[in-house]
Amino acid sequence: MRLFLDTANIQEIRDGARLGVISGVTTNPSLAATEGIGDRESYKSAVQEIADIVDGPISVEVVSLDSAGMIDEGREIAEWIPDPWVKIPSTPDGFEAISTLAKDGIKVNQTLCFSVNQALLGAQAGSTVVSPFIGRLDDIGHEGIELVGEIVDVFEKHHIQTQVLAASIRHTLHCTMAAQVGAHIATVPYRVLLQMVQHPLTDAGLDRFISDWKKASGS
Repeated sequence: MRLFLDTANIQEIRDGARLGVISGVTTNPSLAATEGIGDRESYKSAVQEIADIVDGPISVEVVSLDSAGMIDEGREIAEWIPDPWVKIPSTPDGFEAISTLAKDGIKVNQTLCFSVNQALLGAQAGSTVVSPFIGRLDDIGHEGIELVGEIVDVFEKHHIQTQVLAASIRHTLHCTMAAQVGAHIATVPYRVLLQMVQHPLTDAGLDRFISDWKKASGS
C-alpha cells in the first residue's frame, strides 16, 4: 500500500517528503482554504510547488458542480503539472465528467465515494482511483473501513483495474486497517504520518542504548 499526504501545506509536504515514505499528495478546496488559498491562480501555484517537491501523483479537485465546468477545469488542471489526478465527485455530473476526461487520457481520482455502487460506476466511467471516505462514514455511525474492503473485494473479483484510495483517515488505526483490507493507497494527514512513526518502546529502547553506550565509554 502506497502512502500519500493529505494536505495543501507546503512545509508539511517538505517535511513528509524528507522521510522518503510519501509517493503522492491529495488536496481539496477545504485544505487549500485552510492555507489561505482562495483563488485559482494561487491554487495552481501551490500545486506546482507541491509537484516540485513530490515526484508522484498530485490530486487536484474541481469546484464546478456541472459536468461541463468539471470537464473544463479538469482539462486545465491536467496542464498544470506532470502527474495530475483530477478529483471529481461521485455525482451524476461527476460520472459524466469522469467518462469524458478518461477518454481524453486524463487520470481521475473519484472523490466523495460512500458506496460500492458509486465505486462501480466510477470504475466503469474510467476512474484511475476511487476514494472511499472512512472517517466521514464513521462520523454517521457506519464502519468506514468496511466499505474500503468491500470495494477492494468487488474490484478483485471482477478484475477491475481501478485502484482503491482510502481517504478521510483520522488516525493511525485507520491506516493499518486500510492496509489490512487491501487498499492500494492511503492518504493521511501530516499529524497521522508523524503518529505512525512514534512508539514508546522505540523511544525507551533508544534511551537505553544511548545510556548503555555512555556508561561503557565513560562519558
